[in-house]
Parts: sequence; structure tokens; C-alpha cells
Amino acid sequence: MEQQKADIAIIGECLIELSSNGTLAESSTLNKYYGGDTVTTAVAIARLGGKTSYLTKVGNDGFSDFIFSSLKAENIDTSLIKNNDEQNGMYIVSKTQTNKEVLYYKRKTAATKLSIEDFSEEQIKSFKLIYSTGTVQSLSAGARELVRESFRLAHENEVLTAYDPNYTSCFMSNSDAQDLINEIVEYTDIIFLSLKKNSEILYELDSVDNTIKYFSDKGVKIVVIKSHIDNGYYIGYNGNINFTEFYNTTKAIDVTASGDVFNGGFIYAITSGYSPSEALKFAAIVSGLQTQNYGAIQSIPYLQNVMECIPA
Repeated sequence: MEQQKADIAIIGECLIELSSNGTLAESSTLNKYYGGDTVTTAVAIARLGGKTSYLTKVGNDGFSDFIFSSLKAENIDTSLIKNNDEQNGMYIVSKTQTNKEVLYYKRKTAATKLSIEDFSEEQIKSFKLIYSTGTVQSLSAGARELVRESFRLAHENEVLTAYDPNYTSCFMSNSDAQDLINEIVEYTDIIFLSLKKNSEILYELDSVDNTIKYFSDKGVKIVVIKSHIDNGYYIGYNGNINFTEFYNTTKAIDVTASGDVFNGGFIYAITSGYSPSEALKFAAIVSGLQTQNYGAIQSIPYLQNVMECIPA
């Protein structure tokens, strides 16, 4: 797939995943894969048939060819990816029936060298939508500036922007997460939030209505909120609020990265002409199907699987 034909650009970091189905203390072998919040979203869009270009930097270590070949195998355009001499980020994950361990190795990685020079205004103008996350902003000052300026230029050129704070205390403090959101919110068209992690912890907003009003007043056109309390997703746009339940939760066996997959489903739908409420229902099915198998990326469904689950 050629870059100029892609509709969606995703700014992120592709991590190497080493995983085991036993504890790290007892496992003698680890399985190699790849992952990361934004790359999971990119794969979800690509498997649904969306044309996606991924922007990152990849280190010239032993994993470089593996990353490129894995993304290309998913029909993700890699023409915006540049190499450097840093190492690639990595995480090690182990799962048992009762526990999950995750260790991250993300200091001085290739993607921390991202900068505003990596994405020109002319390139940005060629896309329908630009997507990134707070996790990417937190990589480095250069990555933070890249996300902010890319969103600003997209906004000025009427290119849609979508953003997920993906707040986790592993990578950022509460105040840092607020700063990251606040510096790009005026350039953001679509925001994906968690009622607990974002609304309550970061902003002390105690309801869906207050959260939607807060971000709508900041200029965000579409506010999507995941609520475990209500077992579903809310969406606010044009003064309307709609709700869709999580899809088929009785069959869920692994919810790893289901939020990132949901984002991919929603972005695909919006850029394919779905209304916001239709996109919400579509993305809920995409995410729900992904949770019915093991593996964040391995279990992402294809379009045919999703369409078979949409009510006639």
C-alpha cells in the first residue's frame, strides 16, 4: 500500500512483545510478537479494510526487519517510518489463570527520537484523520511536540484528529497526563476517554454528562466514554448522548488492549462514512469479538467476522 493512498495516519511506537503463559520466574521460553497501544489500533483498522499509515522510528537492532515485515503483513503502510541507531522498546508479559505480569523497557528507545521534522504539513493534508495517544506524547519532548504540532496542522487544514489519553501511572503522573491532554484538546475532534481513569481521576468529573460537556466546551466534536459501571460506551456529539452496551461480555476471556481495538473500529467506521452512533455500535462489536480470544493483536477480528455479528 502506497502512503499517499492511506486515509489514516497513526503516530506511535511499535514495541517488541515477549510473552509466556506461565510466570516469569518459571518460564524457560518466551514467544516473540509485537505490540503497543497505537500499533494495536493500526492493525485493527487495517484488518477491517482501512488504509493506514504508521509513523514511528525503529531501531537498527535485531528486531528491525521483524517490525517492518509484521506491519507490512497487516497491509499497514510503513513509508513514514524511519530507522535510527537506538534500540527498540520492549515489554515482557506473562499470564496465568490468576495473575498477569508486565515489565516495560522503554528508556532511550528509537521512538523517543521522534520530532516535528518527521511529519510535514503536506503529508498531513493528504490524510482524512490523524490519531495518537498520551502514551506517545510521554515518550520524549520531541514526540510530545510532534503530536501537538501534527494535531495543530491537521486542525488548520480540516483533517480530523482523534486522541486517547491512555492514562496509566506506569508512564505519567496525574498532572502530566492533564498537561498532555490540555495542550492538544483544542485541536482534537474525537476523544476516547475512560470514565474512571480520565473523568474521575484526572478531572474529578463525576458523571458522563459533565464529562461530555467539559470536553465539548473545549471544542471536541465527538466525546466517547467507556464506562465499566454501566457496562458500555457513551458518545456525545451535536448535543446528543447515546449509549451502547459492551458486546457479548459473557464470552470475554482476555480484555488486553480491547480499548485500543475499540478505537480502531471507531476510527475505521467514522472514516468510512458511518454516523457517530453507528460507529459506536460497530466499534463495540469489534472490541467485543477481540476479547473472545487470547492475544491483544492476534485476536483482532477481520471485517467479515464483524459484519456477521451486526443485526440485520
